[in-house]
Formats: sequence, C-alpha cells, structure tokens
Amino acid sequence: MSQTEKYALFIDGANLYATAKSLGFDVDYKRLLREFQSRGNLVRAYYYTAVIEDQEYSSIRPLIDWLDYNGYSVVTKATKEFVDQTGRRKVKGNMDIELAVDAMELAEHIDHMVLFSGDGDFRSLVEAVQRKGVRVTVVSTITTQPPMVADELRRQADVFTDIVELQSKIGRDPSERAARPPRDDREPRQHTPQFLQRSTAPQRAGATDDDDYED
Repeated sequence: MSQTEKYALFIDGANLYATAKSLGFDVDYKRLLREFQSRGNLVRAYYYTAVIEDQEYSSIRPLIDWLDYNGYSVVTKATKEFVDQTGRRKVKGNMDIELAVDAMELAEHIDHMVLFSGDGDFRSLVEAVQRKGVRVTVVSTITTQPPMVADELRRQADVFTDIVELQSKIGRDPSERAARPPRDDREPRQHTPQFLQRSTAPQRAGATDDDDYED
C-alpha cells in the first residue's frame, strides 16, 4: 500500500467483531480509520451490519451512529426471522450482496481494496475486483483454531494481513474504554464522542452484521 494509491475499506461488521472477539480484543474504530488514513488516499470506509427488525432499542445503535458521523459510510438492513424445517427460530441478516455491489461500483475509482472479513463467499468478489485491476488485501486471522479466514479467500487475495499484526494499532486499551467510541459488541453506550470530523463523502445510513446469525 503506497501513499499514492487510492483505496477503500470494506468492513464486514459481524465477521470483524467475531474475529476480534476470538483474539480477545476490541476494535477501536477511531484508531482503525486513522491508521489507514495515514497509509494513503482513503476514498471510503464502509461498515456493513444487520439490525434486528422491530426492536425498540438495538445495543449496536450507538456504534452505528458514531461510525456514521465520524468518517464511515454505514450500510445496514433489517434482519429477517424465519422458522427452519426443524421448527427452530432463526434470524437471517446477510450483508454480502450489499458489500459486493458497493465494491464493484467503487472498483473503477480505486487502486486497492481492503476487505475486513474471512468469509469464503467473498472469493468470487475478490476475483472480480482484481479483474478490474484493483489489488485486494484481506484482513482476518489464521491464528485461531479453526482459522477465521477461509483458505480460498486468503489464497485469492493479493495480500493477506493477519489482524494480529494490526492489534496494537487498531485495538482498544481496556483501561481507556470509558473514553473511547462505542464498541461493536452490542453493549449500549451513553456517550458518543466526536473524535473525528464527518467525512466529506456522501454517507449511507444503515447496517448490521450477518454472521452473528444462522442463515
């Protein structure tokens, strides 16, 4: 990643949350954005997550609101409830299509895509973006058992970055938790700090995570 490259972040919210949780740390989204802004020309930082429909208060809402006002383009959609063949209630909230559409639309305007996800379903998207001349970095981890990143996705990427290597740069210090922006662990926060100026790029309201739920 060079300072002259135009690049964009695509964050699969549920997948990143599960990955960080498996490694025992919280993502500090203020630090994450600043880290990648320092690496080059950051065109857009998308965050995708699913929101439970008809819930009076969602514990992820403080995070969504903070991200939306502090430089991220947040994309959400309501989850859908259904009953499977065994009679069990399940929740579906997959954001793969939304992320893929945005990535393909933006591919004409960037040199480098950074995908925060280990979901193997994104392998075809990565390949399609690469055909447009865009380099792709996948951020996940192989240090867990089993690895959080699908082998086919890791192999398709131009660069694979283990999030363990970024932990010191994008992780939150537990002692500073009260002073940091809301987390993506579904815990409500009463305070929404204004650490970053709102992005000049058009924002899209929205989003929840999908991999938290069974499809």
